[in-house]
Parts: sequence; C-alpha cells; structure tokens
Amino acid sequence: MTLRISNLGKHYGDAPVFENVTLAVEPGEFVAIVGESGVGKSTLLNCMAGLDSWDQGTVTHDGTDIGALDGEACALWRRRSVGFVFQAFHVLPHLDVAQNVSLPLMLLGQRKDEDRIAHMLEAVGLPGMGARLPQTLSGGQLQRVAIARALVHRPALLLADEPTGNLDPSTAAKVMELLIGQTREHGASLVLVTHSESAAARADRLLHLTAGGIRA
Repeated sequence: MTLRISNLGKHYGDAPVFENVTLAVEPGEFVAIVGESGVGKSTLLNCMAGLDSWDQGTVTHDGTDIGALDGEACALWRRRSVGFVFQAFHVLPHLDVAQNVSLPLMLLGQRKDEDRIAHMLEAVGLPGMGARLPQTLSGGQLQRVAIARALVHRPALLLADEPTGNLDPSTAAKVMELLIGQTREHGASLVLVTHSESAAARADRLLHLTAGGIRA
C-alpha cells in the first residue's frame, strides 16, 4: 500500500507553508523527515493523514485519492489504515491505559483483544499498567501509551510526530525498535517527523522539508 504525494502545497492566506512536495513511501519503508522549526513538518504529516487540507497537489494511499474523500469516508480510511503518534499524546483522561490502547480496535468493531493489548504495553515498557489512569502517568509514559495505541490495529501507514521527544534515550531506542519492527513485520509504511538525529539515522531515507519542496 504505497503512499504517494504529488506536488503538494499548503498556504495560510497568501503565505506558503510548503510547496512542490513530491515523494512516495513504499510498504515496509521507513522515511524520516527533518527541517527547520516552522517549515510545516507536522502540517505535512497531518495532510498525509487527511487531518488537514491542502491547496494544491494530491495525496494517495493504495490508489485512494485522500483529498477526494468526504469527511466520513476519510475518517473510515484513517481508522482502518493509519496509526498516528501525535506529539501532544491525545490520550483520553477518562479511560484507563488499556482502554486508550484498545480504541482503534473498538472503532473498527473488533473485540477487545486482551493479549494483544498486553503485548503492546509490554513492548513499549508499560507491562501490567493497563488499569492505570492517564493522570497517574509521566509524560514519557503517556507517549508510550500513544505509541501502543497507534500500533495495536497493525495499520498499513504509520505517521509519527516526534515520537521520542519526551523519552529518555533508552526508552526512545526501544520505541524506535518497536516502530521499525512493526514496519518490517507487517509491511507498513512509516513516516517519521523528528529533530532527533539518532532516530533519523535509523531511517531507510532521510528527507529535508523546506518551504520550496522536499529533498534528500
């Protein structure tokens, strides 16, 4: 399920955020995107997920033109195909850790898979913490919950916005192993936006986003 972006441009009023962004990410490939602060890396990631609109160009996944989908169809595509690790976690405070992780399965109408949830929590270094509420966790732990939630339904497209930014080096390395392992094992496409040199160094390709486009 290839992700293809062609001549993508995004503007705020008359000011371009980025223009002429073209790239393809193949199944099983890990691409890291770096760039100066404010150049629109997170905005580009949101466009890939159909969470933000754009002013020119196309985003397609497995032949589906994401920009042509209406709101409901785009949400359904995202629910099935995308795992998104947000920089701000977006963990729901009224649900415990296991419930937060299981959300993608619930939204897809799948039964709660206790073994899979337990495996994901162990993989991100949170074994036995499924009953904990988010307000009892540290920032780094919340980020790991968000990563487990993004991976639990084995999506074809993984999008990660600074997923190791709140983690200590040891945990960050484990999280990167998990993201890359998911990419390789299930043939997912992984796009990572990061300032971390160590995380970017793990990628198959490193791309630089500028206001005028994207380059190797």
